[in-house]
Amino acid sequence: MKKKMGKKVVKKSVKKAAVKTLNIKTSKNSGQVKFLLQEKDIPTAWYNIQADLPTPLDPPLHPGTGKPITAEDLSPIFPMPLIEQEMSKKRWIDIPGEVIDKFKLWRPAPLFRALSLEKALGTTAKIYYKYEGGSPAGSHKVNTAIPQAYYNKISGVKKLATETGAGQWGSSLALAGGMFGLEVEVFMVKVSYEQKPYRKMMMQTWGATVHPSPTNYTEVGKRILAEDPNSPGSLGIAISEAVEVAVKDPNTKYALGSVLNHVLLHQSIIGLEAKKQMEMAGDYPDVIIACNGGGSNFGGITAAFLADKISGKKKNLRCVAVEPTACPSLTKGKYAYDFGDTGQMTPLVKMYTLGHKFVPAGIHSGGLRYHGDSAIVSNLYEGKLIEAKAYDQLPVFEAGVLFAKTEGIIPAPESAHAIRAAIDEALDAKKKGEKRVILFNLSGHGHFDMASYESYLTGKMKDVALDNQCIVDGLKSLPVIK
Repeated sequence: MKKKMGKKVVKKSVKKAAVKTLNIKTSKNSGQVKFLLQEKDIPTAWYNIQADLPTPLDPPLHPGTGKPITAEDLSPIFPMPLIEQEMSKKRWIDIPGEVIDKFKLWRPAPLFRALSLEKALGTTAKIYYKYEGGSPAGSHKVNTAIPQAYYNKISGVKKLATETGAGQWGSSLALAGGMFGLEVEVFMVKVSYEQKPYRKMMMQTWGATVHPSPTNYTEVGKRILAEDPNSPGSLGIAISEAVEVAVKDPNTKYALGSVLNHVLLHQSIIGLEAKKQMEMAGDYPDVIIACNGGGSNFGGITAAFLADKISGKKKNLRCVAVEPTACPSLTKGKYAYDFGDTGQMTPLVKMYTLGHKFVPAGIHSGGLRYHGDSAIVSNLYEGKLIEAKAYDQLPVFEAGVLFAKTEGIIPAPESAHAIRAAIDEALDAKKKGEKRVILFNLSGHGHFDMASYESYLTGKMKDVALDNQCIVDGLKSLPVIK
C-alpha cells in the first residue's frame, strides 16, 4: 500500500512539474513573463534570407580590379567554409554539432514580456524582448564568434585578427578563440578602449591581445596617426588594421562580427528561436525593433519573420532598424558601392554608407559607430521591406534607465536604442488606442558600460550634433564605379 501511495505521489509531482513546464506553451499572456525553450529546441540549421530576397544582392567587387569578387579573391582573409556561406543562396545551412554543443552554454535564449515596462507606460501595447545578454561574453556576438572560430579551426588556421567597437565582438571572439585553441589579436577602437577598460580585460583574460586603434603596428594605423595623432578611431580604421595583419600572415585569418552575409546567417538563430517563443505566447509581432550598426543583431532577430513578409503571409509586419544620429548610415547615408574599411583593403560592397572616410563622434554606443551597413540590411531598406530611425544619445539612455528600473536588466547602450524605439511605439499605440504587439532584441547587457551610465546620471553626457558637412565630406570618399 505504501509503495502504491509512493508511486502515486511521484506521478502526481511529475505531473505538476510537467504542467509548470507546459503552461508557457498554453499561456495566452495572462501575466506570463518568460518563455523558455529547451536544449532540443535549439535550431539545427541557420536561415539564409539571401534565398528569398525579392531583389538579389549586388555582387561585391574586387578593390583592385572592380570586377565581381571570387572565392579565390577572399581566400587570403577567410577560410573556405565561411566563403561558401558568404556566397550561398541555399535557404537552410546546417549548424555543426560541435557548434551546437558550445551554444548550449546559454542557448536557447529566453524571451520576456515586459509587463512592468508596459505598466509604467500605461500602454495598450504588448512589449516582448529577446534577451541575448546571457551569453558568457554578455551579448549576441557569440552566436557568430563560435561558428567562425570553429570553421577556422577545422581549416587549419592558427590565429584570428579582428576589430571591435564597444568590445562585445572582441570579447566574443576572444572567448571563442579560447574554446578552439586559436590565438586572437583585437584592434579596439581607441575611444571605446579608453571608455570601457573592463571589456579589454575580458578579452585579455580569455587570452587575446588587444590594441587601441589606430596603432603604430600597421601601415594603415601609422598613416591615420600621421594625419591625425589624436584620432578617436573608428570601426573602419580598426577593420583595416586587422585585415592588414591577416593578409601578411598565411597562418592568420580575419574575422568580422557584423556586416557580412555569413554573420547575419549565423545570427538568424535569434529570430528562429523568437518565432517559436512568440508562438508559445500566442502572439505574432506587429513591429520588430533592433539597434543597427553593421546589421548583425537587427538581421538576426528579423530574418525569420521577414520570410513571412516576403512570402505574403504577414504583409503588414514592420521591422525598424535604430541607429544613432551621430552615425546615421541608413537615415542619411547613400546606397552605393563603398569600401568596408578606411584603408580601402576590403571588397567594395553595395550598401548604405556615409563614406569609408567618415569618422563618427565618440558617442557611448561604440558598437554603432560604423560608416556603412550590411549588404542584406541595405538591400531590405532600399526595397522598403524595413524602416529606420535615428536617436540622440540622451533619450536613448533615458530609455535604458527606465528599462533597468522596470525590468531589472541594465542594457548595453547599443541595445538601449531598440528600447527607446520600442517605448515610442508603445506610447504611439497608447495614443491611438491600438493593441500593438512589439518585439525587440535586447542584444546585450550594459555591465561593462557603467562609465556611460555614470556620464548620463551625473548630467555630463551631451547630445552630439552631427554637422551635415561631415556627411558631405564622408560621401566625397565614395569610389567611382564604372
